[in-house]
Amino acid sequence: MRTESRWYSETARAWIAEGKAQGIAEGKAQGIAEGEAVGEAKSVLLILEARGITVTDEQRQRVLTCTDLQQLETWVRRAATISSADELFN
Repeated sequence: MRTESRWYSETARAWIAEGKAQGIAEGKAQGIAEGEAVGEAKSVLLILEARGITVTDEQRQRVLTCTDLQQLETWVRRAATISSADELFN
């Protein structure tokens, strides 16, 4: 049983609740951003695969570990028009 909260004032309990809520919101936002990056990275690789463009393990890893959404979006656009995976990173 948790009883430590009875020792906090109403103000302290409000601050604690606010801090928890803020932490949850920040964690959720970070998770969403990470999910978007993973989705964009997979899109890059799927487009290249569908177009028959060979991707090395190093290139695949570079795409999958990228967390910059702007960069990933650029790569998605490039993946639609390039003729080799090397062009993706130029």
